[in-house]
Amino acid sequence: MSDAVVAAAREFLGTPYRHQASLAGAGCDCLGLLRGVWRALYGGEPMVVPPYRADMRDPGNAGALRRAAETLLVAEHGPLAAGQVVLFRLGGMAEPKHCGILLSDTRFIHAQERLGVVEADLTEPWARRVSGRFVFPERN
Repeated sequence: MSDAVVAAAREFLGTPYRHQASLAGAGCDCLGLLRGVWRALYGGEPMVVPPYRADMRDPGNAGALRRAAETLLVAEHGPLAAGQVVLFRLGGMAEPKHCGILLSDTRFIHAQERLGVVEADLTEPWARRVSGRFVFPERN
């Protein structure tokens, strides 16, 4: 399954950053990357995503990313591995507001403002901000 997750995520490389979008080549944000990978794996999305602000300090959606991951994905507690979804806390926030997909134990893919969808090193500053890891559920 991890190979399929990584392959689907790599289809988004170079996609421009577009808030609330989720289409490879056209635009996506970090959540849109996960939504696009979900569609590639399962065909459709499991739920309608409510509107959300780009402002990571938006108190109205505090904890929403974590709750969605806990509901739709499977918590991972083993070693870092390709295909895992990683949630990140940013700007000193208690709850995660960013996400990506591991390509290996040292690299991940994510959508970043002004850069779009890119591969990045899981450097120590990024690793310190990881607040949860999950895997996509097995397909039936």
